[in-house]
Amino acid sequence: MGAPSVNIAFIEKAATVIQRGERGVIAMLLKESAVTTADYTVYSVTDIPETLSEANKAAVEQALIGYQTAPKKILLHLITSTSVESTGYNDALNYFATQKWDYLVIPTVETDAKTTTIASWIKSQRTAGLTYKAVLPNCTADCEGVVNVAAGCVNGETEYSAEDMCARVAGIICGTPLTISCTYAPLTEMTDCDRMTADELDAAVDAGKFVFMWDGEKVKVCRAVNSFVTTVEGKKDSYKKIKIVDAMDLMKDDIRKTAQDSYIGKYSNGYDNKCILITAVNSYFAKLIRDGILSSGKCELDIDAQRTYFADKGGVVDVDGEKKKLEDCTDDEIKKGNTGSKVFLKANVAILDAMEDIDLNIFI
Repeated sequence: MGAPSVNIAFIEKAATVIQRGERGVIAMLLKESAVTTADYTVYSVTDIPETLSEANKAAVEQALIGYQTAPKKILLHLITSTSVESTGYNDALNYFATQKWDYLVIPTVETDAKTTTIASWIKSQRTAGLTYKAVLPNCTADCEGVVNVAAGCVNGETEYSAEDMCARVAGIICGTPLTISCTYAPLTEMTDCDRMTADELDAAVDAGKFVFMWDGEKVKVCRAVNSFVTTVEGKKDSYKKIKIVDAMDLMKDDIRKTAQDSYIGKYSNGYDNKCILITAVNSYFAKLIRDGILSSGKCELDIDAQRTYFADKGGVVDVDGEKKKLEDCTDDEIKKGNTGSKVFLKANVAILDAMEDIDLNIFI
């Protein structure tokens, strides 16, 4: 029935947020000596193309291990080894820019000397408002969209460098529900790792490095952080945590896509329809609160932004067809003022972090 369908659309999005958070999508760029078919979608090991090299098959298998679940799927894009220094990487990025995925991983990115190129591309995409992220080896990108794998592991006689571990890490992250973190996620197939002292682990985490630890019995992820380290106004310590950034990105994608599909261009921009949109967003937040992703969330009209808009338009506010001076308007009149095609909203949310630091005082 008309406008309420927008609210329903947001609720439907919220109903799927846990599932999509639990099973993310990996984009994987692979290098082969020859390429007949460039693109594949892999859901399980049975979907891995037989034509892949053994090294590439192993990388895909590593990613599919996941954590709480396997990743939802892996989008494979193949390039030839000879194209690496020409158009291979650029063509691949152009392809991935048309797809929906969460984390990009390239098993040979360091070998190909393309780590900085990929980090720069991720930064540019996020600056443009997109939510792409990448798992890269030994990359001090200082960006919430880049996970910097800076340690290796061992499985029996096989040693895995930081570059080798990136596919496994992407699988762990994409197999982690939004309600938990992959901090302390065990890598049960590994028998050892690049061991560090407690002080070295602390220093690595503070430097934005994704590293592993040996707890005396098994290998596990230390703290699930990305490479962001330089806090600025509006981007503080929360941006350092993979869980928090993933939740931010998911909300941004869900709200933007649903607004585009169910609202923009489909309703007149009056005060009542703005209120319907606000109610829809708040219903979405309420579902995330019930699902344990948010502790609070509230969307409302941004009066300050509307006031600035009217000031830039000459200080005149059109309220229900009546022209009034901005300085004579009440807050309620500013809320109801005609803002053309613009909708000014603001929201305050609190994303629930995972339990990671426990202090226990035992008195005897």
